Amino acid sequence: MSTVAPPTVEAVRPAAPVRRRWWILAVLCLTQVIVVLDNTVLTVAVPVLTTELDATTTDVQWMINAYALVLCGLLLSAGSAADRYGRRRMLLAGLVLFGAGSVAAGLARSSGQLIAARGAMGIGGALLVTATLAVAIQVFSGAERQRAIGLWAAASALGFAAGPPVGGAILAHLPWQAIFLVNLPVVVVCLLAVRGLVPESRDPRGGRPDIGGALLSTAGLAGIVWAIIAGPDEGWTAPAVCGAAGAGVLLLVAFVRWERRIPDPMLDMGLFRHRRFVGAVSGVVLITFGATGALFLLTQQLQFVRGYSAWEAGLRMVPFALSIVVLNVSGAAAALIRGWGVPAAIAVGMTMLAAGLAFVTHAPGDGYPALLAGLLVMGAGCALANPAIVEAVMSAIPVEKAGAGAGVDGTMTELGGSLGIAVLGAVLNARFAALLPAALAGAGSFPAALAAARGEAERGQVTDAFRVALETGQTVGALAVLAGGLVAAGLLRRAERAG
Repeated sequence: MSTVAPPTVEAVRPAAPVRRRWWILAVLCLTQVIVVLDNTVLTVAVPVLTTELDATTTDVQWMINAYALVLCGLLLSAGSAADRYGRRRMLLAGLVLFGAGSVAAGLARSSGQLIAARGAMGIGGALLVTATLAVAIQVFSGAERQRAIGLWAAASALGFAAGPPVGGAILAHLPWQAIFLVNLPVVVVCLLAVRGLVPESRDPRGGRPDIGGALLSTAGLAGIVWAIIAGPDEGWTAPAVCGAAGAGVLLLVAFVRWERRIPDPMLDMGLFRHRRFVGAVSGVVLITFGATGALFLLTQQLQFVRGYSAWEAGLRMVPFALSIVVLNVSGAAAALIRGWGVPAAIAVGMTMLAAGLAFVTHAPGDGYPALLAGLLVMGAGCALANPAIVEAVMSAIPVEKAGAGAGVDGTMTELGGSLGIAVLGAVLNARFAALLPAALAGAGSFPAALAAARGEAERGQVTDAFRVALETGQTVGALAVLAGGLVAAGLLRRAERAG
């Protein structure tokens, strides 16, 4: 560690602007990109992992899902730790854990080792997601804070879209281990930059560690998220799925009761008495439910209907992310949010996202220009809605609790997104099963139905059935996006009027 003490921000709102704050934001955004990128980068490595690690389908699913499961389960605890022990300190700890997990993943020689390493990366990811946003809240204020939040949200979108094409480019020239080891130079750069640039900040009230709350929230969230992930494959009525979901709910109920009783809770339950906070949190779930589920179905369309590989599909999604980045880097999105207000920005943004998705779904022909136009409209909508809803959550929480606010935002985002994928995926599967030829009834997936089809005519029927099912799912997704955005905007508008 350096012998030079880092600058410190003890006040919740610095009297003077923090020096080099835009450089600090650049480091925070780079960190956020690699955290989100590692959630999607493995989608292109499924064939090589299956071959080289002799992995089963279940193994591959958990190589991908272990990261998201651990990350989501720890977000609330990670946010609380950032407030109590220092946001800079937790940012550094997260980078070290994420880097160590990346090394372990790159050195893995079995499916079990890779799954465990991905879980370790999830621990670091939870610390990074919460600490990056919490630090941004501390070093920026006023109109600059709104723009900083927009850039942070844009970094998340860029990481989401960049995963498949980056993974595909790496696998085209290097072994699969490089997907993880390429994180190391980025981690080292971020470590050095955080130590030299980021001021320390923490909740001045501190308080005793809430170990009971951390255990209850982590176990409860992990149980619910596991049930959501496993439900489509295991069956929603399977004993393991129902048991995990039920146990998760009971543990979260116990968490709420615990937090109300102790003097230093990791999450102040009194926040839920404020309409603005409840509206913001509800809005996060509603918006991510529709948006994440709809984007998931769009990637299915690109791969299974249009015939792109995973990395080619990701490459064609890049304009969606770039439009979000451009609108936030230019300051246009922040200016519109300030001018219209958060509720109106969310309503307009989600309406644009729904319209773009509907256009992509129902536009005649399979040419890329129509897809590009729809993606640009969708990106413009997300450039407005995503920063607005993050701003709504963070502004509803005291600044000294920025870590807890980031934990709540991240948890609701992960839960909403997981539910969106599960529910809209179930709509897709149900419609596909209903449209399949009788001879293929019971086929569990589009690839399985294609493999079981006899002759070109039957394969054509399977492809048509999946295309129609996707159109149904994407239409439902567009409606969910629109409804979620309007309901969230309405809740926030009502909270503003109530004062």
